[in-house]
Amino acid sequence: MCVIVLFPLFAMAQDDDKSASSTEAEVSSLAPETQLKKTVLDGENALLMEMHNVYVYPVMELKSERQRKAFNRLVNNVKKVLPIAKDANKIIIETYEYLETLPDKKSREAHMKLVEAEIYQTYKPKMKKLTYSQGKLLIKLVNRECNSSSYDIVRAFMGPIRAGFWQAFAWTFGASLKKEYRPESTDRLTERVVLMVESGQL
Repeated sequence: MCVIVLFPLFAMAQDDDKSASSTEAEVSSLAPETQLKKTVLDGENALLMEMHNVYVYPVMELKSERQRKAFNRLVNNVKKVLPIAKDANKIIIETYEYLETLPDKKSREAHMKLVEAEIYQTYKPKMKKLTYSQGKLLIKLVNRECNSSSYDIVRAFMGPIRAGFWQAFAWTFGASLKKEYRPESTDRLTERVVLMVESGQL
């Protein structure tokens, strides 16, 4: 549901040259915590440590300062927008499950208005701080987290007319809500960064 408000607002994003200096303060930790559990091993009490995945990649060859800056910018952008994409997925699931419990169309529409207003209030300040490239990355990461394009999500919840409007709005800024995330090809490096951020390696 975040997409209803998130993507129209990315038009307000700042230029890429004005990178946000408060990124680290705004980003919640994505790395999973190590879990300790008690267990019995060979008749004796023991602690079982549940660790998260660790990803091993070949060392990146950054041949120039420009490449190094581009990679660092990608890491920074992922850390900033990945939590928002994950929040979008949670909100979509929770909203869908709740809508299923409502008896009629009128009550579902009323609930959707409340959800939309809450999302707008919560995410507008964050969206205004995003750069243009972060807005475009967010569209892709929502596709990754939700396994559906932003356009399809808006269409499912708000109907084809509003979905078409927001798609046209995004198009005027050179973006598309139908953009897909391709971890095996064009977004291979982004996927590497996302996995390493999620595991706490970056």
